[in-house]
Amino acid sequence: MEVAVLGTGIMGAAMARNLARAGHRVRVWNRTREKAAPLAGDGAVVMDTPAGAVAGAEVVQTALFDGKTALAVMREAAPELRPGALWVQSSTAAIEDAPVLADFARENGAVYVDAPVLGTRRPAERGELVVLAAGPEQARTPLDPVFRAIGHRTLWVGTEPGRATRLKLVINNWVLLLNHGVAETISLAEALDVDPDDFLDAVSGGSLDAGYLHLKAAAIRSRDFTPSFAVDTAEKDTELILSAAREAGISLPLAAAGAERFRKAAAEGHGAEDMAASYFASFT
Repeated sequence: MEVAVLGTGIMGAAMARNLARAGHRVRVWNRTREKAAPLAGDGAVVMDTPAGAVAGAEVVQTALFDGKTALAVMREAAPELRPGALWVQSSTAAIEDAPVLADFARENGAVYVDAPVLGTRRPAERGELVVLAAGPEQARTPLDPVFRAIGHRTLWVGTEPGRATRLKLVINNWVLLLNHGVAETISLAEALDVDPDDFLDAVSGGSLDAGYLHLKAAAIRSRDFTPSFAVDTAEKDTELILSAAREAGISLPLAAAGAERFRKAAAEGHGAEDMAASYFASFT
């Protein structure tokens, strides 16, 4: 298929690469062209404008910072959108963005598919993401080869725009809380002169164990904060979660505390590092 990928950060670049390797004809665009340039080596065509990238594309996938950014970029692309193009919106967006994005697609002759993905750098690079999708029934079959190229599973959760985004925010809340739990626990172990290995051995294999615990603990202990999900992006997602909770009339004090940890870590220079760097928020 002819596929355009707009946004080639950690996730977008990996998805574009896997689409090209699967045999799709891929054009890519990124505001900072240097981030997209390496994809030429994987067979993608690097374009200078969003409009140039989407010209003739059957599928347009946005993997940008948030919903507002996705809308702004799609406005730039709109003059060249192919009638009936499937817009796969994979940026993590606010709930209130979904109807706005869907309206824009309809007004410009495109079909909107709400499709955030579950996974970080390594699953994205391996084509092992979980695609959370909501969109019209007629879009499902055409998108199957695209979703199979980037993920190992697609979970269709309905046709209403925003339904997949709501699920993504729920999942992200859980992931972010786990991340902070690991960061705080490792910092506490170190402060109390407890060997983190003893902690990890004690919970290993039991009901308190989790693969994510070992993954993030290893990052913290090795001080390898190569981003798979950056602090700045995690803070943005936490704010989306908190906004959604307020609109729904509930309070999430743990998420609010987590947002403060991310802000503190970012203020100390860790904003571009992996979100495990919330570890540094434990220290005054």
